[in-house]
Amino acid sequence: MSKLPETGYLRLAQIIGNPKANPPIPALIPVSKSTWWEGVKSGRYPAPVKLGPRITAWRVEDIRELIKKLFQDAVSA
Repeated sequence: MSKLPETGYLRLAQIIGNPKANPPIPALIPVSKSTWWEGVKSGRYPAPVKLGPRITAWRVEDIRELIKKLFQDAVSA
């Protein structure tokens, strides 16, 4: 998490990773795109912010909280 900016937005590839990018983008949350969108729909993952007609992103603060929650859940399990 230290490489994440304090504020701003992340695109989906920055969250779930993209091994085909050059250079590859490592996943912060290693799930598939369909799993991510299902999690957004069900409320498990944070809601996106529309920055434009074809630009969807997530607040860095929301992703930090999600990572913190997922880590706490994994430790307590």
